[in-house]
Amino acid sequence: MLSHLDKYNIILASNSPRRKELLTGLGVCFTVKSLPSVDESYPNTLKGEEIPQYIARKKAEVMRPFLAPNDLVITADTLVYYKNQALGKPKDVAEAQSMLSQLSGNTHQVYTGVCILTREKLTSFVARTEVRFTSLSEEEINYYIEKYKPFDKAGSYGVQEWIGYIGVEYISGSFYNVMGLPVQKLYAELKQF
Repeated sequence: MLSHLDKYNIILASNSPRRKELLTGLGVCFTVKSLPSVDESYPNTLKGEEIPQYIARKKAEVMRPFLAPNDLVITADTLVYYKNQALGKPKDVAEAQSMLSQLSGNTHQVYTGVCILTREKLTSFVARTEVRFTSLSEEEINYYIEKYKPFDKAGSYGVQEWIGYIGVEYISGSFYNVMGLPVQKLYAELKQF
């Protein structure tokens, strides 16, 4: 369906196995390149959806010097946002417990910023999904953290894991966005690229 992209060597610049799985689902031929260490800091003036879009662009710019003329790079960044606060990846068990306790019984937003870059063109967009968690017990939170070790996940959870099965009451928006790549929106952008 995206045959106009056949002229490109499509690269997913991501360390996320979930993004690899989701992009594979689009039927696009691509290779994965691990991103070098990227400073994921951002100006404190940015809010909500501006943050992951800024970081996705930053990740793309790190790849720019290595681009061949026919390369097309896709980068992404996902952020959980609750009460005007960005919940990134937890640094330890205590932070994961704190994040999941905040999300328990509440609705939060998940934003994923995506950047598509070639030598000639850069485009980026952001997708937004609302997620409502049921009230989680301390025992459920601790079980999840111990068994699934969500230290590489924004907001300390993977919606496709056990906690998503038992905790998510509803989602408004793209489920795949919560997993880390809004594939429907990415497909639409790639069709126009």
